Amino acid sequence: MVEFIARYLADSGISPLLRTRGYAGGDEPKMLDRHFLGRPDRSLQLNLEIVTVNGLTLWGNCHLIPRGPLREPLNALRRADVVVVHQADMVSEHLKDIGLIQREINKYVPVFVTQMNPCYFFDVGNANSRKPLGDLSNTIVLCVSSIGSVNAFAKGMEKIGAFYVDRLEFSDHHKFQAKLKLVFCLFFDLRFLSYAVCLVLNDMNAQDIEMIKRRLIELEDRFSSKPVVIVTEKDYDRDPGIFKHLDPFEVLALCSELKIIPSRGCTEDSFKKLLKEVCT
Repeated sequence: MVEFIARYLADSGISPLLRTRGYAGGDEPKMLDRHFLGRPDRSLQLNLEIVTVNGLTLWGNCHLIPRGPLREPLNALRRADVVVVHQADMVSEHLKDIGLIQREINKYVPVFVTQMNPCYFFDVGNANSRKPLGDLSNTIVLCVSSIGSVNAFAKGMEKIGAFYVDRLEFSDHHKFQAKLKLVFCLFFDLRFLSYAVCLVLNDMNAQDIEMIKRRLIELEDRFSSKPVVIVTEKDYDRDPGIFKHLDPFEVLALCSELKIIPSRGCTEDSFKKLLKEVCT
């Protein structure tokens, strides 16, 4: 949504200044920076509040992080100027729940629904490369993701026309690792006024790459064809060099763009009109 708004403002002759904190390594700021969408700013005056909702989970158990998926309580919708429901194309049956909450909390707020449209791939060894979506038609694909819903990610690959789509899902914002970490522990014995240094192997998450490789080999043996690894753009930005350890398998990052789906009179044109009114 940030990229969608920034692109519209830039196309309208307004230079966007982006304010973002990122998360656990700042993958979103890196991605926006690569797309040349302005620069971060930390002194913006708030004059339009947009609340985004994950259409796949909606409100979950209605609890805040870490007990649930919400970053703010539902009554935050009362001060919202706009509500945007992401990935609505995959969960259209849940849109009636959005309408119910809307009527109970803020009956005047417009609700826009969106979907993510795949645009192209780039090779993780060269972020400036571009590979058409059609190049993956009839191929064996392994979707590896630690951000968002891997189901939505995999369904997108199926729509592109991949022959077979497998998936490996890691926890949200998981940090991929390829090698064992060395951890030094210092122990001090008060009885003998002595100390010892202990070298410990920390193998937590150290087998990620080997796990992915094993799945790739299984797929290659099963279909007699070398599979292609597809990762999200955010996973790539968290650690661009980690996927080189999957050589000789090809690894591509998927770039997508947000598209507003017309719903209940809320369209892309009406959303842009709202933005224009705020900025002029």
